[in-house]
Amino acid sequence: MLLALQTIKPLVGNPFITRLNEGGPLFMYTNLFLLIVILALLTTGFVKPTTREKIITLVSSISLFALVWGFLGQMIGLIEAFDAIEAMGDISPAMLAGGLKVAILSPLFGMFVFLIARVGIIILNILKK
Repeated sequence: MLLALQTIKPLVGNPFITRLNEGGPLFMYTNLFLLIVILALLTTGFVKPTTREKIITLVSSISLFALVWGFLGQMIGLIEAFDAIEAMGDISPAMLAGGLKVAILSPLFGMFVFLIARVGIIILNILKK
C-alpha cells in the first residue's frame, strides 16, 4: 500500500497533470483519452497492413473531433471568464492574462492531438503505397 502511494505522489506535482487540470479537466482529459486511442489505432495500422484503410479513416475522424472538442472547451471557458469579469467589474490585466492563458490550453492540446494523428496518417499512407 505504501509503495502505491509513493508512485501516485509524484503525479500531484507533475507540470503536465497541472496543465491538464488548468485547461479544464473535462476537455483536457477527453483529449488525452483520444490521443491514447489514436496512438493505439496507429500502432495497429503499422502492425496489420490489411486494416490500414479503415484505421486511416477512423483516426482522421477522431483527430478532427479532438480538434473541435478543444475549441469547444475554449469557447465555454471564455464565456465563463467573461461572465466572471462582468460580475467583478474592474479586473487587473494580470488576471485577464491568466484567464486567457487557461483558455488557450484546451485548443492547444486539441491541436497537438490533431497533429500527432495527421503525422501518423501520413506515415500510414506512405506505407500503404
